[in-house]
Amino acid sequence: MNILVTGGAGYVGSRLVPRLLDAGHHVIVYDIMFFGDDHLPGDHPNLKVIRGDIRDTPRFSSACTAADVVLHLACISNDPSFALDESLSRTMNFECFEPMVIVAKLAGVKRFVYCSTSSVYGISDAPDVTEDHPLVPITLYNKYKGMCEPLLFRHQSDDFTCVTIRPSTICGYGPRQRLDLAVNILTNLAVNKGVITVYGGKQMRPNLHIEDMVDCYMLLLDAPKEKIAGQTFNVGKQNLSIEHLAILVKGVVKGIMGIEAEIQTEPVFDERSYQVNSDKIKNVLGFVPARSVADAVADLCTAFQNGLLPNSLDDDRYYNVKRMQKVWPEIYKDAPPSAFDPALGHLSEIDLKRMAEPEAK
Repeated sequence: MNILVTGGAGYVGSRLVPRLLDAGHHVIVYDIMFFGDDHLPGDHPNLKVIRGDIRDTPRFSSACTAADVVLHLACISNDPSFALDESLSRTMNFECFEPMVIVAKLAGVKRFVYCSTSSVYGISDAPDVTEDHPLVPITLYNKYKGMCEPLLFRHQSDDFTCVTIRPSTICGYGPRQRLDLAVNILTNLAVNKGVITVYGGKQMRPNLHIEDMVDCYMLLLDAPKEKIAGQTFNVGKQNLSIEHLAILVKGVVKGIMGIEAEIQTEPVFDERSYQVNSDKIKNVLGFVPARSVADAVADLCTAFQNGLLPNSLDDDRYYNVKRMQKVWPEIYKDAPPSAFDPALGHLSEIDLKRMAEPEAK
């Protein structure tokens, strides 16, 4: 198939794109390249890389003309990065979303997979948070991710299959590594400082190995449309407290690298706490994540041992908010106009159809 991956040069994309190519697919990476593209497969005959802003609807529409499937991973990820400039983050995480969906459908895309987030659940004492649990986001990042979901399903049709995934917190090694996610943070601290700082510790978080996330996307490419059309799926492996994660990381790091890390506890600053139930995707599609949090920590240890993560405490390429602080002013000084008209409170579908016409590209 021809598969367009927005955010394909990101953390998950850096593991997903090679898998898609190995499976024989033609891949279009559409990414603004905050972190560059040197970690993507070079000069692959089936890979096309487009440096593009997802808010640039005409450019995105043009990229969709060759695509059978859109895997929409791109967004301003995590709360600190979103807070740098809330108005600009809103345009990228929310306002441009429905225009993307509409022009993808008009361009002939047959399947649109939206990567939402399990953090839309915010704080919940429920032991098993299923897909029908109320969304109670406690940050704007979580709020806008959740608000996009019904916008996607407005365009579900027999020839345009729409599905939403709510992944747990991803962990493990990727060529475009993130070290600002729970398990990855704790592992980096254990290996390179010998001290694991835990804020609070009782908060429950669901976790998912990066390769299991890739497996899920691979499955959704050709899952029967009658099973996924208009559906939302949680995807997670283990619900563990931050305190438990720290103890687990401490043990794996000691076993592999011989480093005895100390655990220090500080007052909580991130109160998100929820336990995700992923039975639906198991029952409907037979998907069960195969890897554990310990596997992710072990992969990171191997990457550290092999010198794949140099200067991991200070280099901004591992931390979304640090890199965003550096590139934000330059990249956004000439932001493309949004197809969302806040004055009208809705999208101009006439303009979107015009954008999708060949003469407008």
